[in-house]
Amino acid sequence: MVNDTEPLDVIAVGAHPDDVEIACGGTLAQLVRQGYRVGIVDLTDGEPTPGSAGPHERLAEADEAARTLGVQVRVVLDLPNRRLFDSFEARVALARQFRKYRPRVVIGFGDKTPLASPDHWQAMLITDAAVFYSRLTKWDEQFGGLPPHVIDRQLYFRLAFEPSTLGGYPSHLTTDISQTLDVKLSAVACYRSQFPPAKAHVFERIRGAALIAGAAAGFAAGEVFVCTRPLGTLDLMKTLL
Repeated sequence: MVNDTEPLDVIAVGAHPDDVEIACGGTLAQLVRQGYRVGIVDLTDGEPTPGSAGPHERLAEADEAARTLGVQVRVVLDLPNRRLFDSFEARVALARQFRKYRPRVVIGFGDKTPLASPDHWQAMLITDAAVFYSRLTKWDEQFGGLPPHVIDRQLYFRLAFEPSTLGGYPSHLTTDISQTLDVKLSAVACYRSQFPPAKAHVFERIRGAALIAGAAAGFAAGEVFVCTRPLGTLDLMKTLL
């Protein structure tokens, strides 16, 4: 897909192509429908994996998934899958994308994912640092002249297979994806190399997690996010109702 350089409202960061779709694809599709400019940054191409013919196949799947969600930008960095570590170079590489696209909100991993890829935890550390690096002044040599950019809000997502809440954080929120749950599932289904017919149960798990999350908030389907800072409101009734 074409990666234009107009500012984005939201960037979602995953360790591998398909992370973002599974975690918050419904929300991203809904944001696009609401008129926001949305981007995805994958830190690695996710290869090698057992079912894929190579990076070209995974990247084609990622491009198809991005079109399915309707997002305007998708960037896949060249950091190494399975060997992703929080390093200075990785932090700067992601912060460059934040400075280039200037999002107001960044969404990414919020915790470890036991029995799943350790790259997810490293992605959280890299994203946290890149949000900070994005706003630092007097560091032009690291960013090729891209000006500093302050990100207003950072949210953590959880994969559909993980508990939806995290302890120790002051606020959680649930987005209504009643109208975009099927779009989310279609985007995940673009990754045919990762989810062949033998893994059809994954789609039911994703749907089930969305139904449970939504029901708790009064929606038909939802996705839960963790806020890194307390949420506030200027109008209590509009927020509650």
